[in-house]
Amino acid sequence: MLTSGGFEPGSTPPPVEDAVFIVARARMVRDQIVARGLTDPRVLSVMGRVPRQEFVPKNQRYASYEDGPLPIGHGQTISQPYIVAFMTAALDPQPKDRVLEIGTGSGYQAAVISELVAAVYSIEIVEPLARRAEADLKRLGYDKVKVRAGDGYRGWPEAAPFDAIIVTCAPEKVPKALVDQLKVGGRMIVPVGPQHGVQELYLLRKLEGGLQTQAVLPVRFVPMVMAH
Repeated sequence: MLTSGGFEPGSTPPPVEDAVFIVARARMVRDQIVARGLTDPRVLSVMGRVPRQEFVPKNQRYASYEDGPLPIGHGQTISQPYIVAFMTAALDPQPKDRVLEIGTGSGYQAAVISELVAAVYSIEIVEPLARRAEADLKRLGYDKVKVRAGDGYRGWPEAAPFDAIIVTCAPEKVPKALVDQLKVGGRMIVPVGPQHGVQELYLLRKLEGGLQTQAVLPVRFVPMVMAH
C-alpha cells in the first residue's frame, strides 16, 4: 500500500507516492480530524496511511485532502475525510470483524476499514464505479476487500452474518435485510432520511430483543438507490 518493497515477485509494485500528498494527508489528520475531537489512535493511524488521492479522478487528485466531499462520477461522491474517520471510529472495528459496506463508491472507505478488520464485503449499485473501485483496491494491495456490483438493499446474504455494517448512502429507513444480516451484538452505522432534507447518522446495535438506536450526527449523503 504505497510502500517500498514487500510486494510479491512478478506483481506490479505499488506507486511511489508524491511527498506533496504525504504532507497534505498529515495536515488533514491534524486539522480536520484531531481538531474536531476524534482521538481513536487506530483511526488516526489508518487515516494517515490510506492514499485518498488514489481513489479520486485524476483531475481531483490535488484536492484529495480538502475538507469536503469530491465528485467521482455517475452523480456520486467520495465522503469528506472527517466523515470517513467519524463513521469508522463509531463502528468500532475489531481485528476479527467481517464487515459489510453498502455503497462502495470510490473504494476509499472500504480501504480504510479493511486495515482494521479481517474482511470487507462491499456492494455498489453503479456497476462502472464498482469495477473501478475493485481495480483500484486490487492495484493498491487492499486484498481483504471483496466488491460486488448489486443492490445494497439486499445485502450479501451468502456471506452473512456480519459483525458490523457501514452504509455510505442514505435510505429513508433502515433496510430490514441489513438488520437481518447483522449478528446479535453487531453494530451498524447508517445515514437515514429523505433525499432532499435533513438526514441523521445513526449508530445501531442489534440486541436479542431488537435494535438499540443512537443518533450521532446530522449529515447529508447521496440517496440509497434500489435496483429496478
